[in-house]
Amino acid sequence: MEAVEMKEINVGLVGYKFMGKAHSNALSRLGMFFDCSAQVNKRAICGRDEEWLKKSAEKFGWDSYETRWENLVVRKDIDAIDITAPSNAHKVIAISAAENGKHVFCEKPLAVNLADARDMLECVKKNGVKNQIGFNYRFAPAVQLAKNMIVQGKIGTIRHVRASYLQDFIIDPEFPLIWRLKKEVCGSGSLGDLGAHFIDLARFLVGDFKSVMGMQKTFIESRPIVESMTGLSAQASNKASRGLVDVDDGSVFIAEFENGALGVFEATRFAQGHKNDLSIEINGDKGSVKFVFERMNELQYYSADDEAGLQGFRLIQATEGIHPYMAAWWPTGHVIGYEHTFVHEMYEFYEAVANDKPASPDFADGVECSRVLEAVELSAQRRAAVDIRSL
Repeated sequence: MEAVEMKEINVGLVGYKFMGKAHSNALSRLGMFFDCSAQVNKRAICGRDEEWLKKSAEKFGWDSYETRWENLVVRKDIDAIDITAPSNAHKVIAISAAENGKHVFCEKPLAVNLADARDMLECVKKNGVKNQIGFNYRFAPAVQLAKNMIVQGKIGTIRHVRASYLQDFIIDPEFPLIWRLKKEVCGSGSLGDLGAHFIDLARFLVGDFKSVMGMQKTFIESRPIVESMTGLSAQASNKASRGLVDVDDGSVFIAEFENGALGVFEATRFAQGHKNDLSIEINGDKGSVKFVFERMNELQYYSADDEAGLQGFRLIQATEGIHPYMAAWWPTGHVIGYEHTFVHEMYEFYEAVANDKPASPDFADGVECSRVLEAVELSAQRRAAVDIRSL
């Protein structure tokens, strides 16, 4: 029998630093660990600094590079565009890519505001291209396990959700004014950068938000102008030269969900001692689940059906082949890490492209997240509750 030639999907990546490295690594791991429906090729990487870009292309294993995204999205040898650029570049790149018939993967948040996110969704729908947003925390096996348990009714009717995302990387007042602290570039501060993740997790595990009431605070209102940034590290050009911080350093809000559950949420980059502390707990009338990203291979589960005297939270190690995605990796008990969540989301996206099926989470999920983000900001400004569906 003649062998069937495997499909090929050629990728163009915009961005070559923190997220660019994470995505490049994920694409390299796909065929090694997963039985993919297509061969995914790292065809071209794109960025503005040609010296850095050339080094990154060689180090990350890309076939070629482009210094202008406008050139990348029109290349005939590119099937999908992966966007890891700062948030203010998402809309123009994604729309241009979709209009050129490219499938689009875009990091979160989808855009700097709800209106732009809606424009992006309308464009990918109009052009019939696959689209996915980078909510990688969904793809931790323990989170997928929690989802399965909730769907199976293991914790019953959900009553409460509480989530936080705590960091401390900008707590020094002399830390430079990076792009994540400029509203025109990022859209919002801790809320959009960190809160977007637990908003999506809450929607994924619990359901849609109905209303929110929030407060926000900027603790350090001016910072030294930045000279260079790599990942979450940065250098100031001159500490005497300062610029305005016009996004939130910390945000808190309460919420009601469409299904009647109540939620409490906190995002801050001013929590001393917390490096990347994302957690979410969900309480139902039959039990509870709790996930903490810094212990990402574990899920805590409480069942009210346990025998009296033996009740308590149990620790589930989500590292067995029976757990979502784990069969592709290592023997039981051999944990996986942060980078593997990107492999999982890339696997799902390119399987959707190869098999012509919907991707998830898609730009519609990105719009819903942006709707909650905007509602929280409006609530903080008005000091009043905001109905999500009014936006």
